[in-house]
Amino acid sequence: MIFYFTGTGNSLYVAKQIEEHPISIPQVIYQDELNFTDERIGIVCPVYGHEMPEMVKEFIRKATFNTEYFYIVLTYGKRHGGAVELADDFLKSIGKKADYINHIVMVDNFLPGFDMDEQIATESEKEIDKHIELIKKDIQEKKSFRALVTQTDRDAHQEYLSRTPNGRPDDFFVKVYTVTDECIGCGICSRVCPAGCIKIEKQRAIHTGENCQMCMACIHHCPKKAITMSMPEKNPNARFHNSHIKLTEIVAANDQTSKK
Repeated sequence: MIFYFTGTGNSLYVAKQIEEHPISIPQVIYQDELNFTDERIGIVCPVYGHEMPEMVKEFIRKATFNTEYFYIVLTYGKRHGGAVELADDFLKSIGKKADYINHIVMVDNFLPGFDMDEQIATESEKEIDKHIELIKKDIQEKKSFRALVTQTDRDAHQEYLSRTPNGRPDDFFVKVYTVTDECIGCGICSRVCPAGCIKIEKQRAIHTGENCQMCMACIHHCPKKAITMSMPEKNPNARFHNSHIKLTEIVAANDQTSKK
């Protein structure tokens, strides 16, 4: 049994290579019963600011995993900032533990920091499938493991924190995203949003910011590039989604519109 969170398809791709039928966290997190039993149970998710998305943390906090082997695989782009150690610390803080925590480098989809065209061009150099196979083998053998975290990784996270304001205003996420006049009200953004924080009113998308996970799925999947960021982007004309994952799969994973 494997659960995943995805914005642009990277973590879904990894989850599908490990198990044939992965389960979307946004689709199960609001269930009344979060009690799961299997021989192996895993989580695959990206890291934002070197940590697991808040929705993933909430899911792990709420859920009961009845298993002899619990593992976490974290996907990241340029640097992980000690994400494995941060995930381990989170688990300890809630009285849980993992037998295995590893990470895998993929295309980085953080638009303010990276040009998506450049990222896509370097995808083959990351040897993603090779690394997935190594992780899959570890999991099948129920290996006990923590990926190495260096002081340089820890320093990178502290440097990130030094640039992050202490506490965010209530309207922070509303101000980060801008919907331009290019919006045609197609609704794709609202259906790929795992937090359900985008609604369509009068044929126009409105980003409420409520429970926003900063996954940027709405920006990357907008067919008109009508959703932009208030902070400068490296390349406003370039967007990304994992080429192995269909848009319909992202919708099936994240769509919250029927629950409103």
